[in-house]
Amino acid sequence: MAGFLDRAKEQAQRGLTQGKQKLDEVQAQRAGADLLKRLGAAYYAERRGSGSTEATQQALQALEGHIAAHGDAFLRS
Repeated sequence: MAGFLDRAKEQAQRGLTQGKQKLDEVQAQRAGADLLKRLGAAYYAERRGSGSTEATQQALQALEGHIAAHGDAFLRS
């Protein structure tokens, strides 16, 4: 009986770990999409004359930092 419980506990732990990894992945993709949207908005504002080059550069740097940390998979989804 103890072997069965140990296996069940191990399987449950593995499931929790996989779930957490998936959650982290989804959150990183959402954050990347938000940063990309902010970059687009900053660029649009700059082109229309109501934004600044600095704001566009800051948005680009934030996006590049996110890509360096989490990859660019969110760009393809």
